[in-house]
Amino acid sequence: MKRALTLLSVLCTFVATLTVGTSASMAATADGGVDCQHVAAPDVPGATVESLTGVDKPAAGGVPARCEVDLYLTHPGVGDHVRVAVWLPSSGWNGRYQGTGGASWAAGVFDFYLAPAVAQGFAAASTDAGTGTNQADPSSWALKADGTVNTELLTNFASRSVHDMTVAAKQVITSFYGKAPSYSYWNSCSTGGRQGLMEAQRYPTDYNGIVAAAPAINEDRLTVGGLWPQVLMNESHDYLSSCKLNAFTQAAIAQCDTRDGAPADGIIEQPEDCDYDPHGLVGQTVVCDGQSSTITTTDADVVAGIWRGPTSPDGRHNPWYGMTRGAALDQVAAITTDSDGTTHGAPFPVTDTWIRYFLKKQPSFDTSTVTRGQFAQLFVQSQNEYNKIIGTDDPDLTAFRNAGGKMITWHGQADQIITPLNTVDYIHRVWSTIGSAADTNSFYRVFFAPGAGHCGLGSYGPFPPDNGLGAVMNWVENGQAPATLPAAMVDGSGATVTRNLCLFPQTAHYDGHGDPKAAASYHCAA
Repeated sequence: MKRALTLLSVLCTFVATLTVGTSASMAATADGGVDCQHVAAPDVPGATVESLTGVDKPAAGGVPARCEVDLYLTHPGVGDHVRVAVWLPSSGWNGRYQGTGGASWAAGVFDFYLAPAVAQGFAAASTDAGTGTNQADPSSWALKADGTVNTELLTNFASRSVHDMTVAAKQVITSFYGKAPSYSYWNSCSTGGRQGLMEAQRYPTDYNGIVAAAPAINEDRLTVGGLWPQVLMNESHDYLSSCKLNAFTQAAIAQCDTRDGAPADGIIEQPEDCDYDPHGLVGQTVVCDGQSSTITTTDADVVAGIWRGPTSPDGRHNPWYGMTRGAALDQVAAITTDSDGTTHGAPFPVTDTWIRYFLKKQPSFDTSTVTRGQFAQLFVQSQNEYNKIIGTDDPDLTAFRNAGGKMITWHGQADQIITPLNTVDYIHRVWSTIGSAADTNSFYRVFFAPGAGHCGLGSYGPFPPDNGLGAVMNWVENGQAPATLPAAMVDGSGATVTRNLCLFPQTAHYDGHGDPKAAASYHCAA
């Protein structure tokens, strides 16, 4: 659970920080309070206004006085109870609406996303999809009383509730301000990135602009694929410590770091071209928690398998992608030690719960014991049963393009949770479906961030501080498509590192002179 929760802690790093133009609001009372009384219930099936709360004092972080509207929706015959929260700044509304997404098993994270959005002048909304806000555990809703999967709530989580939220929020905004939002934007990462792509694919007129960062595109396969490192450790009875795993990561970075022509900076520019062989560490000693440990051939075999990715039981083909060299391995190859000293695998929480509840339908199932053969069966089962519900791998974005929508995806090359190869595969298929990369770039652009971890978590390299929202707004409102995406971070020495992320498939090349930590010292080229 701790690993799942740490993902949420990093989301603030990509909440947008840009300043946008404002317009006067009509929601302030004469005494400076906030009048929520004239907000009407939206014309959405099953919608009721649960509460209207006027918050008349600005909060920390620049969050203004606001009207907080809590709606509840229900779908006929389902019996669900879906919460939608809409926050409306009482003054300084910029005329725009921002939809916000979730993390892990939460469809929305509410205050965490809503507060910064309204601080920037947006009216904003979030939803719990009727499943609650626990991002680590779906146990309260995944299975019905008879032990079958609650496909209605899974459908809410996968797609339906974000659309419902968007329709309802726009009506509430219109009721509150007396006019509809001029532009609507989606801005989220990970689960929220998947939700953004789902909107573009199934509800192409909901948003003018979408930021779908590090998206869990093929969630039906991606989530099961996250168990592969555990399968390898279980199969070999070799459970690598975080210290050993980090030694392999650092060795790969050391070998492939300077291939971009820049001085060593701890960043692999193109990890797919890094061919570092982990067996080069065999026999070397690492110190873990004060204890010396020697790298074994079995250790190297496990890491090689993680980087190669899942293989079929006969070893003849790869049904999914491995992790990229340079990504931290200990998120999905974690281990735990019992009180009796026994060490075993600790599967990533989202993967663990997906298999236990949605595939095995047995909450007590121990996913750390899954064999290679069982893994292959679970992988196929997940795709067959759930791709149509939660898969966002449809490359046909024609309707979104025709509606005038613009979308940006950025993905860390060192993403330790969702491999960037997932996004590489998707954009290639979009190019083929739309006609070409050039045609696709007219409305959808993808950028990769070398060295950046999942949504910026655990990054060696810079990532977009505003998640790309400023770029997609400029594209939508001013017609200026981004050629690069500005990225930044503060490194271990306290120095600010900047980089302009290149439009895929271009990559950054060092000019041969200038500060290697400055974006101005690089250019983008094929």
